[in-house]
Amino acid sequence: MYSASDLRKGLKIEIDGAPWIITEFEFCKPGKGTALYRCRMKNMITGIGMEKTYRPTDKIDKPDLDELDTFYSYFDGHNYVFSNAETYEELHVSADFLGRNTYFLMENDPCHFVMYNNEPIEITLPTFIVKTITETEPGARGDTATNVLKPAKVDNGYEIQVPLFINIGDVVKIDTRTGEYAERVSKA
Repeated sequence: MYSASDLRKGLKIEIDGAPWIITEFEFCKPGKGTALYRCRMKNMITGIGMEKTYRPTDKIDKPDLDELDTFYSYFDGHNYVFSNAETYEELHVSADFLGRNTYFLMENDPCHFVMYNNEPIEITLPTFIVKTITETEPGARGDTATNVLKPAKVDNGYEIQVPLFINIGDVVKIDTRTGEYAERVSKA
């Protein structure tokens, strides 16, 4: 159990049998009365947000979260299969859970899962992946305004916005946290 003084941004707590993560935290000491701990939090399963205020005497439950290091193995036609890094047990994860992260999975890349009741609720991929540009329009010559972007597709079909100097065949880094172009690795 946590006490209210343990609350801080990023702490994972349990409310009504569901895990929540604190996204904003404020300590408030009014002129009279006891201190207040105001928290804005997000449900780690549904993504719904809420605000809650705690008093110093309040007790907060710890969620039963497990962390699991895996590496991506393959797509079996229905689910994405990850292997536990220690036991090599397979974890089958649906495309609905992964969302756009399916574009960033590369064979044997390490992935970190947060599990709640033996179900994955959060995945962390490597921060950057390297992909080759397969489709893009040529940049207009002389168009050198700052931060001008154009659409491009990478070798797995994912579409990103890239600077004008990027051409077909260029290898680029993509930030998996945002899904955006990070930098050019090499020229075609």
